[in-house]
Amino acid sequence: MDFEQFFDEHYGATVRALALAIGDRDRAEDRVQDAFAKAYRRWGRVSAMDRPAAWIYVVALNAERKEWARDERRALRASRRLDGSTEPSPDVATSTTDALDVRSALRALTDRQRTAVVLRYLADLTIVDIARVMGCAEGTVKATLHQSLAKLRVELAEEPV
Repeated sequence: MDFEQFFDEHYGATVRALALAIGDRDRAEDRVQDAFAKAYRRWGRVSAMDRPAAWIYVVALNAERKEWARDERRALRASRRLDGSTEPSPDVATSTTDALDVRSALRALTDRQRTAVVLRYLADLTIVDIARVMGCAEGTVKATLHQSLAKLRVELAEEPV
């Protein structure tokens, strides 16, 4: 398969999956475009891989993880300047108890949980691939998916549990 055909077949689905994982379509598009640009430059090696689309997810999500880490460091520095504290401000999640659609339920998950769910069920990556993308052990991925699905069941339940 040539690069143009690969791009045409995978670009849209990759952006959609990462937009759900990241929570921001514009950032997802930026990460995916950068990943496809890297794939283009290395197409000889990437095209020879068993799952070149998985490589795109790995590269795009690694770039986003680096950005999240930078954002966390900036927030920590800012909170230290404001209150002299060494602890970051707590992240308060908004209530989505009345939301019944999948998008809202996904927003209720942590970044790590949402990423694992999207990679497994939308991107159809294996546990091994997800572990590589997320930089953790396979057991951690399995536990994260288990916790995520339990939380999604609660979020998507029609009646309170």
